[in-house]
Formats: sequence, structure tokens, C-alpha cells
Amino acid sequence: MQSTSMRKITISLPENLVDFADRMARQGDTSRSRVISRALAEAQARAEQQLAEEGYRFYAGESIEFAQATARAVAESTMSVTAGEDGNDGEAW
Repeated sequence: MQSTSMRKITISLPENLVDFADRMARQGDTSRSRVISRALAEAQARAEQQLAEEGYRFYAGESIEFAQATARAVAESTMSVTAGEDGNDGEAW
């Protein structure tokens, strides 16, 4: 298991969030710091997931555009090979 280095910081939070973190810590039998750390880790994971989804959508769009732009050339190439116009005399590659 990899050890994570920890850094102590001082932050200011609204009182209601501190109270909430304390309740969560008591319920989870853990520390307030651990509750806040988990909340930030979950926020980071959501942000990374959102970024990945945006990237997938972007590249999916580019793939569709490329497929549409090259569909005719691929079809013509496939048709010429199927029709025996590949100069291969029907032999397998």
C-alpha cells in the first residue's frame, strides 16, 4: 500500500459545515479531517470524471466527422477489392 504524504493546513468554514463535518465524523467513527479529506477526494473524482466525459464526447465527435469524411473513399476501396481490381488475382494478402 502506497503511503500518502499529509500536510496540515488551516481553513475557515461556515459554522454549519463544521457542525456537519463533526456529525459525519462521529457517525463514521473518524476524524473531522478525514471527513473533509474524503469530501474533497470525491469532488476531485467527479471533476476528473467530468473532464474525461468531455474528452470522450469531443473525440467521439471527431471520429464521426472523420468517418463521414472518409466513408466514400473506404466504400470505393472496398468495392474495388471485392470486384478483383486490387491486382492481387484473388489471392489472400
